[in-house]
Amino acid sequence: MKIALIGHGKMGRTIERIAIERGHEIVSVIDVDNQNDFDSDAFRSADIAIEFTTPATAVDNYRRSLEQGVSLVSGTTGWTARMDEVKDMVASRPGTALMWSSNFSLGVNIFFELSKRLAKMMAPFPQYRPYLTETHHIHKLDHPSGTAVTLAEGIVESSPRVNSWTEDVPADDDALIVSHERRAEVPGIHTITWESGVDSIAITHSAKSREGFALGAVIAAEWAAGRSGMLTMDMLMADLVK
Repeated sequence: MKIALIGHGKMGRTIERIAIERGHEIVSVIDVDNQNDFDSDAFRSADIAIEFTTPATAVDNYRRSLEQGVSLVSGTTGWTARMDEVKDMVASRPGTALMWSSNFSLGVNIFFELSKRLAKMMAPFPQYRPYLTETHHIHKLDHPSGTAVTLAEGIVESSPRVNSWTEDVPADDDALIVSHERRAEVPGIHTITWESGVDSIAITHSAKSREGFALGAVIAAEWAAGRSGMLTMDMLMADLVK
């Protein structure tokens, strides 16, 4: 498969290595200093692009890639207030696709499902209140992390007594409190705790490196190539575990 990379930082370079190890060809690498390469035969030859950049540049990257007829897998977070605009962008270009996820790690996506199941189990027990904490490296610009937002939205969706999430403390009694920490080079730690006066129940996902995120992104690209429309990790996971 021919892959274009949009963004060539630490994550982009890790994706590049893993893609080559899996037998794929990197036909174009676009970073801040060669934006004109979107309009190139090399970029257009890609079966799919993998995009990891910044919240400020992601949507424009999607537009420029789709204009060239190249579908994308993207792991950039912090832009989703513009989701309706992006959905319209994909719909206006039949045959193209955008697969976005706050986290492509297969382990994290299993963790998403565990969190939702736990939230449903805790519904009859009002003495427990949920808390979500996330820790990442000091270079991460947005907070809470996209993964934390996905976890929080899953808890709100799954629990009839958690009606919202917030980073503000004090918070409404029915709100999930989300906190963040930026420390050293931590790849990512997410912990969900259901706390009562007598005990607590906690589940944690702790990434050991960027490898899991990068491998998941390449697997997602392999799956998404040739598909069309807005694609999700839920779709991919359903195929993997069926």
